Amino acid sequence: MEFSEVVRRRRMVRDYDPAREIPDDVRERILENGLRGPSAGFSQGWAFLVLEGADRDRYWAITAADVDAKYVRWVTGLRRAPLLILAFADKAAYLDRYAEADKGRTDRDESRWAAPYWFVDTGMASLLMLQTVVDEGLGACFFGVPGALLPAVKAEFGVPEEQLFVGVISIGYPAPDRRSPSLRRGRRSTAEVVHRGQWGRHAG
Repeated sequence: MEFSEVVRRRRMVRDYDPAREIPDDVRERILENGLRGPSAGFSQGWAFLVLEGADRDRYWAITAADVDAKYVRWVTGLRRAPLLILAFADKAAYLDRYAEADKGRTDRDESRWAAPYWFVDTGMASLLMLQTVVDEGLGACFFGVPGALLPAVKAEFGVPEEQLFVGVISIGYPAPDRRSPSLRRGRRSTAEVVHRGQWGRHAG
């Protein structure tokens, strides 16, 4: 598939065909392509928890049990995805990397960072996975864990406390699903969001 087509076709898929499993080689390509994302200082401070089969069921037993009815309805189609990838960021990997001699710093002072690149980089790695999913003819959705349930998820799967949750990617073969009502907001144009040379100057 042409790259421009991958970009245009990427959308959040919220329902999947439960009868179709993802081939192992496709799963591994999705993960490997994610690791091609950029990272500050080549820190690569990301980690991904892959859940399939019974492990995926353990995730849903926690996150779709004691929450409000609206959320349970929202995840009904997501629960049919055969593959979940939970993305985590490791802030310490960045603070340690930039305290190394070649970066010219002598401490791990977080205030030096203009943005939390541990989250930025993990997000970019996740986007590369989402794009690979489209290229493979699959569908995916990036979503969160209810905040109050995150500690239980991390405890269930032995995720270290210092690993910072970023999001979940559900992946599978798409089933017919309804378009998100949020899409009625419309896609903002470059004329609205691009500032040229000076903030507030939108004309070229």
